[in-house]
Amino acid sequence: MKNLVLIIFTFLMVFGCKPKDKTTEEEVPATTSSVSATDLTNVNNTYGFGVLAKVKGIWDGPVTSTTALGNFPQWIVDFRPIAENQISSKCELDANNDIFMSFFIAKYSNEYRVAFRNGGSFVGMKRVSYFLADSVSETATKSYYRFSEILIGKKRAFTEVIFSADSLYIKSYTNVYNTLTNPTPHMVWSAKQQDVTSSAAASTLFSFPKKTLAKDFSTVFVGKTESMYFATSGIPAGDPYPENAQPYLGQTTATYSFAPGYTPVLSNKVFLLLTTQPLFSGFSFLTSNLKYRSRIVTLPASNSSFVFNYMHPGTYYYYAYYDNDGNNTINSGDWLSTANTTFSLGAVGTTTSNTQINFTIP
Repeated sequence: MKNLVLIIFTFLMVFGCKPKDKTTEEEVPATTSSVSATDLTNVNNTYGFGVLAKVKGIWDGPVTSTTALGNFPQWIVDFRPIAENQISSKCELDANNDIFMSFFIAKYSNEYRVAFRNGGSFVGMKRVSYFLADSVSETATKSYYRFSEILIGKKRAFTEVIFSADSLYIKSYTNVYNTLTNPTPHMVWSAKQQDVTSSAAASTLFSFPKKTLAKDFSTVFVGKTESMYFATSGIPAGDPYPENAQPYLGQTTATYSFAPGYTPVLSNKVFLLLTTQPLFSGFSFLTSNLKYRSRIVTLPASNSSFVFNYMHPGTYYYYAYYDNDGNNTINSGDWLSTANTTFSLGAVGTTTSNTQINFTIP
């Protein structure tokens, strides 16, 4: 157990590390191409189709952000197919901040393109944006996809998705609610692929990806000035593809308790973690399995449960960690669960899982 303290620091590195530097030249392709004369009225010529297969897997890396949430040293995203023509991920920071991302084949203006749906909660406020692929460059070593806001185009907002070897870069830009002449950087995520095996079952089930239509957007934006939706709570009015309409996904209510002798300070934090492979073999910590982290959320210790919503079906391992000294870093004296609590979630299913915090890091 002596090496557990050192290893456990990497368990949730999102709490207390600094972002690593990255070079711009790695992220930007040498050339990009706009829509060519290809007949996009044929679904077999879907523009941006290649991104669907490339984004599969669990990705992990730092975020640089101009939002009030600031930078993150680590953001873990688990992309898996949820239909033959769609792939998605759901991530939480805490009960008030989350994001649901999805790529799918859409029809708009009689053309088939991959759409990017980016939405979630920001300090409790709801926002959903829709983008369409409008620039693609695919070479043997690098792929570039730009997704621009559907009605106004890249002058309103756009997102660049770039693949190079085992790296993924997502860079988003916005004109900040139309207050700027041109969009400025909103968020940059520089990630490495950790695992693809977790997405294998869904890929096989759906024979993913297929060139078929997921959503027809031909008329849903009529009367709109932009393809963005906002709400103070709940699902934004008019959202043409809300989270609760997404296929295949389910939800898990995760609860935890403290073993006798462990009395928490309720204002301190508890972190709940879901992985697709176990992190412990007996009392040995499996460092190599950190790459299988799928979902993480932060809660006050006064909140003993959380609902992981819009969650990929599959088998998971559930862990909880209590920040005993309140320093947002896992270290000696903090508490965690060591049992490989396991559960399985079915398609469009619901389940519950409970674990017990029962061990003090030496």
